[in-house]
Amino acid sequence: MIKIYRISGKILSKEEPMFFRKEYRALKKEDALEYLYSEMGSKHHVKRTLIKIEKIEEISEDEVTDPILQSIIRMY
Repeated sequence: MIKIYRISGKILSKEEPMFFRKEYRALKKEDALEYLYSEMGSKHHVKRTLIKIEKIEEISEDEVTDPILQSIIRMY
């Protein structure tokens, strides 16, 4: 069964850290973490060693805040 994970953390940079919170649909939390590393690396050109994960939590469909993910949930 596909679950929804919320990942919170920060990206270490030269000036100051950038904080983020992302939501992903995945089978396990390791898959969601891999999606995060892939997205941050491709869109923001950040190496994996500079991404520090603070929290990974499984959330219910009611707690989703990402509008794209909400529209995907409504389709099913």
